[in-house]
Amino acid sequence: MSSEPSISIIVPTLGRARELARLLESVERQTLSASEVVVVDRSGDGKVSDMLMSRAWGFNLVRLPTPPVLGTSYAMNQGWPKSTGSHLLFADDDCWYPPWLFARVLKLFQETGSDIVAGRAADEHGRSILGRYETVPQPIARKNVWTSSIEWMIVFRREVVEAVDGFDATIGLGASTPWQAAPGQDILLRALSKGYTGYFDPGLYGFHPEPNIVRPDPSMCRKARAYGRGMGYVLRRHSFGMVEVAGWIARPLAGAVLYALKGEGARASYYWNAARGRLEGWRGNRATLSDD
Repeated sequence: MSSEPSISIIVPTLGRARELARLLESVERQTLSASEVVVVDRSGDGKVSDMLMSRAWGFNLVRLPTPPVLGTSYAMNQGWPKSTGSHLLFADDDCWYPPWLFARVLKLFQETGSDIVAGRAADEHGRSILGRYETVPQPIARKNVWTSSIEWMIVFRREVVEAVDGFDATIGLGASTPWQAAPGQDILLRALSKGYTGYFDPGLYGFHPEPNIVRPDPSMCRKARAYGRGMGYVLRRHSFGMVEVAGWIARPLAGAVLYALKGEGARASYYWNAARGRLEGWRGNRATLSDD
């Protein structure tokens, strides 16, 4: 492994060849080259492999075919041991990055001496999406872990991921449990508990499609509940207090009441499902979403 800092990108994908190509092209445009991209291909239909083989990429590319049934955290755990970079970034297959990001991330590692550096999700105008984030640079701690991280904008020193044995495969999208979100916060909290340090800078951001929560369809409302369960479970697992848990449940609950009063039933349903899911996750409710 080279002594020069480098970033390996591990990206699970499930049939999103076009979106994955956009991500890889954004990696190729980085002012600081990535050492490699490890694509954990869960597709099984050939579309992703055909796209990957359609051209030569400006970085080392590794494709690992895996079964689609065990979830993204399992897939990421299959991918990172096959990488060689000194720093690891776990990307969504439908996200993409501005060309200056990797250079700034490694500079921040050097300036802060941190073991983990995180940024935020944004639209193409730099506006925050997919959550609330801290507005000033600061160390990552238990008190702000939910507002200073999103999975595909967290970069780890390799030794951190090795020390915590990667992601918990029972948490995250596609896992066999109801805990369908928050694997990033879980691994951060486990790393912090071992004495590793993290730093969040809102000036670091990547891009992602923004879901429609203004007029959400039933599928989006189900997703809100499933994701809420993941967050609630991680809150319980890491022994957050009742006041903190109540705050995270009360916020979407207030949104549900507000939009119900405004007559925006679909939006109210989205926030109600988010609040309900967080409570169910914290209580350890393992019933499937179709059970009630």
